[in-house]
Amino acid sequence: MRIEANLILFFWAFSIFSCLCFSVSSVNFGFRFPSSAIKAEQVKLTRKSSSTNKLYKTKYFTQILDHFNFNPKSYQKFQHRYLINDTYWGGPKKNSPIFVYTGNEGDIEWFAQNTGFMFDIAPHFQALLVFIEHRFYGKSIPFGGDKDIAYSNASTLGYLTSTQALADYATLIIDLKKNLTAVDAPVVVFGGSYGGMLASWFRLKYPHVAIGALASSAPILNFENITSPYSFNNIITQDFRSESENCYKVIKGSWKKIEDTGKQSGGLELLRKSFRICKNFIDVDALASWLETAFAYTAMTDYPTPSNFLNPMPAYPVKQMCKAIDDPKTGKDTFAKLYGAASVYYNYSGTATCFNLAYSPDPHGLDMWRWQACTEMIMPTSGSNKESIFPENQWNYSRRAAGCKAFYGVHPRPNWITTEFGGHDIYRVLKRYGSNMIFFNGLRDPWSGGGVLKNISKTIVAIVAEQGAHHVDLRFATKDDPKWLRDVRQMEINIISDWISQYYHDLAHQS
Repeated sequence: MRIEANLILFFWAFSIFSCLCFSVSSVNFGFRFPSSAIKAEQVKLTRKSSSTNKLYKTKYFTQILDHFNFNPKSYQKFQHRYLINDTYWGGPKKNSPIFVYTGNEGDIEWFAQNTGFMFDIAPHFQALLVFIEHRFYGKSIPFGGDKDIAYSNASTLGYLTSTQALADYATLIIDLKKNLTAVDAPVVVFGGSYGGMLASWFRLKYPHVAIGALASSAPILNFENITSPYSFNNIITQDFRSESENCYKVIKGSWKKIEDTGKQSGGLELLRKSFRICKNFIDVDALASWLETAFAYTAMTDYPTPSNFLNPMPAYPVKQMCKAIDDPKTGKDTFAKLYGAASVYYNYSGTATCFNLAYSPDPHGLDMWRWQACTEMIMPTSGSNKESIFPENQWNYSRRAAGCKAFYGVHPRPNWITTEFGGHDIYRVLKRYGSNMIFFNGLRDPWSGGGVLKNISKTIVAIVAEQGAHHVDLRFATKDDPKWLRDVRQMEINIISDWISQYYHDLAHQS
């Protein structure tokens, strides 16, 4: 039901779905990296307050606005937030390593709290942990920290780019090492999703700052003319189809049923009641997007253990969704089956009484991804073929460009990322000049289609897990982790150990 919609409808839907943008409108910014969305009414708060968090201390660094120009405006400063944990650090005298997380498109505390792998391995390496926030997100807001100014127009948002963010990280790391008298301490960068892309690019652009990079679920190849725009939805389709053919068929056939019901007299009210939508608002397109979001994000975070990254969810949530759809108790009631599946993502705790489609919380400060998706991060993901679990749809760059022009007054640069960082013929190119990089991808993750899935050289290694989901390797270890996941993490530890050992050997030889 990819209904052709005008730009007014698109931007209305765009603001409602907090940049999720997996919508039925004709202009599509592409699917977001994970974020929670759609408020579930009357849900008890379960997350611990960050004020009680003992994982890290919060620090600020005075950062420059523009690293690449020398006009007066470039020298403006802003307070750049980073988090630090020195609990296990061996200190500068030992040149103990510094592990740095290259922050994603959101509040850095959220990512730190969901990157347990770094905390788990810090004692082994005696590592200092640093999590650096991405500019224009969280509390790292230029222009005096005033979002109303920073987000106001293209002139201010023009400083929100991946290259500026990488330069921020390099500047902060160099200054931090100097202040800690740890200039010879080796730095390894870590990142997941967009943060993983940044980690890999950081290693390429700043090899004198970081000796290696672990890039988890980093779709650095998910750009035009490299990765098929159908790849993302094809993987979601396969995730559900692999669990149950009936599950796949029910979801695939549901979109027309929803659309047809919405056109009938009393149909919207029937949909509202069937899916427990709050009384303030119901719309066919909004409901479809709500369901699509649940299926796509569940596929992304199909973790083998219970999680609370996006929403509270059980282990293997795709399997649980299909169990709900295949439940014989629902008979032939398609809407009851879909509601049961959606509840795995939106209401696993069972505390929600209704779902508010007209309210879009942004608890992790992800809103400005839409600017990045309108400028340099043009990542085609909206294509759906005849076999797709979603309605047929073609990726259309022109519609994206028109939406961005109308919303921000800017034209996207779809080829800029591959110009700046490469991507085409990556297996041939990186072999010639790159080193010390790990690319992890789980094949159940829709973003894996744009990832590096085979070794490029002896030192640029791809670790691929058939049952893996979105940056599952970076999560806190649990006693219930399957053997394949424990093996993946051990491989990563061994490779990082080799990098650090080689660095120490070279440092001693140099001395």
